[in-house]
Amino acid sequence: MKRSANFCLHQTPSLVMSPQLMQSIRLLQMNHFELSQFIALQVEQNPLLEFQDDDDEAGGECCETEDGEYAHQPEDAGGDDGYDNRNEALSSDWYDNGGSARTSRLNGELDANYTNVFPDDGAPQRLDAPELVSQWKSMPGSGEGADYDLDDFVAGQVSLRDHLAQQIPFILPDMADRLIAQNFVDQLDDCGYLQADIVEAGERLGTSLAQAERVLATLQSLDPPGVFARSLAECLAIQLRQKDRYDPAMQALVENLELLARRDFATLKRLCGVDEEDLLDMRGEIRQLNPKPGSDFEAAVSEAITPDVVVRSASDGGWLVELNPDAMPRPLVNKSYSSLVKKNDEARAFLSGCQEKVSWLMRSLDERAKTIMKVASEIVRQQDAFLLHGVDHLRPLNLKTVAEAIEMHESTVSRVTSNKYMLTPRGLFELKYFFTVSISAVAGGDNHSAEAVRHKIRELILQESPEAILSDDDIVDMLKKSGVNLARRTVAKYREGMNIPSSFTRGREKRALAKVAGF
Repeated sequence: MKRSANFCLHQTPSLVMSPQLMQSIRLLQMNHFELSQFIALQVEQNPLLEFQDDDDEAGGECCETEDGEYAHQPEDAGGDDGYDNRNEALSSDWYDNGGSARTSRLNGELDANYTNVFPDDGAPQRLDAPELVSQWKSMPGSGEGADYDLDDFVAGQVSLRDHLAQQIPFILPDMADRLIAQNFVDQLDDCGYLQADIVEAGERLGTSLAQAERVLATLQSLDPPGVFARSLAECLAIQLRQKDRYDPAMQALVENLELLARRDFATLKRLCGVDEEDLLDMRGEIRQLNPKPGSDFEAAVSEAITPDVVVRSASDGGWLVELNPDAMPRPLVNKSYSSLVKKNDEARAFLSGCQEKVSWLMRSLDERAKTIMKVASEIVRQQDAFLLHGVDHLRPLNLKTVAEAIEMHESTVSRVTSNKYMLTPRGLFELKYFFTVSISAVAGGDNHSAEAVRHKIRELILQESPEAILSDDDIVDMLKKSGVNLARRTVAKYREGMNIPSSFTRGREKRALAKVAGF
């Protein structure tokens, strides 16, 4: 067979992911913080974008662009005469020094007397304090037309290391001991535990092991109790010693915390040499201790969650679903800067690329907002019973159901529900909270949500009495009476997932607690 080379054309369909399309997909799954960081980067890189601040509101206005977006026009860019005349009239009416003329005009128009609003024995009060005014104007951020920031007057948060550094000079007068102590302070984690090897630390600092252990023992007496411990058992032991409760029985219990976690009370009673009542008292004392003594001095500030969607009750009995404007940052387009720079031929090519990025960003933000609104509205429609009656009426829901209802792909719905929150009259929930597994009902009834079933199991166990502890089989029977068809192993899995012990352990603990309460 003779082989030869020739040219031919083939037409094949293919899906090409452009960089802008990939970036739009990333925008869809960004949370509020990530979106704010991304837009801030775009504003920094693109001269046609800017954020609206207080100065913009005072010195300019926002106008609508051809794409329906808002563009900012500074005051020096020009405006109509009516706008300037209104500003002049406003300033002449309210911000001039002719206070008496303004007061007399208001008295005549409103048929009222504003000369003395709060009379006292017929003598008008002079509410003037030049000293206070001068002090107020000297405050940070109290300039003309600006409000002061309360954060400027808030005391700084004391860290764990600063708190310890204030105590060390009083218990370690020797400078060499302070250097060792500072090295140990630098190796504390956020929970207050010492993450250092004493032998290696002594060799590195050129000191003896006895001196390092002596300094460490002194540091373990500092506040908060339990700091500088190297394990959980040592942390609890330090706190018990300071309370003078570290007797041999308590020492045996602290040294066998794994048995306490497994609730092996029979072995613990034998090791500690106490009865069941004393063992429960000892366990109660350990529960009152702080396993993370450094957690109160955590340097990281917890950020408040900003909901992306807000759900309110409507006047017609339905639900009003709105996007949270605080979670949807929208940059402004500076058209005056664009028109000014376009006069330069060398800048036209650069500005054309910037304008394309601006148009793409605005379209992507609009599509992101519309998609979130569609998904959130469908979730509210599907979970209407939950919003009205609570978690017992949470319906089983999956991504496919929502995707088919709004005619989108499941992957799009998955991206929208990731790291986004909805504020409802029932509380703040992540969008993924409303998607739960379906559990079949008895006699062909409506299926139940797994979260609702877990809530029912928890309520049944909380209502049981010490004399009638419910086993997993009893819970299965009670769920069947309420219309939930669930296997015993599934009940055990849900119970263990909620950290609820078995019926035998619950019965022993509740009977012991009832006996102690009876005395």
